[in-house]
Amino acid sequence: MPRIAFTPNLRRHLACPPGEVGGATLRAALDEVFAANPRLRGYLLDEHGRLRKHVAVFVNGEPVGDRAALSDSLAPGDEVFVFQALSGG
Repeated sequence: MPRIAFTPNLRRHLACPPGEVGGATLRAALDEVFAANPRLRGYLLDEHGRLRKHVAVFVNGEPVGDRAALSDSLAPGDEVFVFQALSGG
């Protein structure tokens, strides 16, 4: 099963511990996480179900290619890392 982890910043606001998830795509894996924590969806996805501009997701150290449909394939042993980009000055 793929493993998903979230930055400490997200975990500070929502219960989203790292763990194993099912699903053959990023969308399926995130949907499983959202089922356990529905509030997390609003932090990561916009009203159209796409990744928000300030959210970055990496699979095995590479940025996801499909930020709209989240159709990137996942395989057992893949590492998914989700974080919010911070900006300011």
